[in-house]
Amino acid sequence: MDKDKIVFFDGFCHLCNGSVQFLLKANKNKNLYFAPLQSEFRKINFSHIPEDSSSICYFSSDTVYKESDAILQITRELTFPYYLLYWFRILPKSLRDLVYRWIARHRYQWFGKSKVCFSPSAEYRSRFLF
Repeated sequence: MDKDKIVFFDGFCHLCNGSVQFLLKANKNKNLYFAPLQSEFRKINFSHIPEDSSSICYFSSDTVYKESDAILQITRELTFPYYLLYWFRILPKSLRDLVYRWIARHRYQWFGKSKVCFSPSAEYRSRFLF
């Protein structure tokens, strides 16, 4: 597979879907691909990544990143000024993951949940793996 930078996200979460739409625009190299955690693609090709929708996962160079590590690695693929967020890696992982888990725990309450999985527009469909 030539797609080696894949963001796995909760396809029902409005916050996650909004984040994916942001990433599509901020990733000018168009080297990020996206797959819902609930997708057949993930189940067949990445069964070692759990369908735990409370965590975003990022696959790059044969490594799977989760929670705040995933977010930070993804920022490296974005344009200025967003790639500067990578500097948050200087914070202790335990603190970063604590904040990440707190947001993840409340995301449906704050942003809502869709009854159907996210479906990309035709413009971005080629960057999605279902």
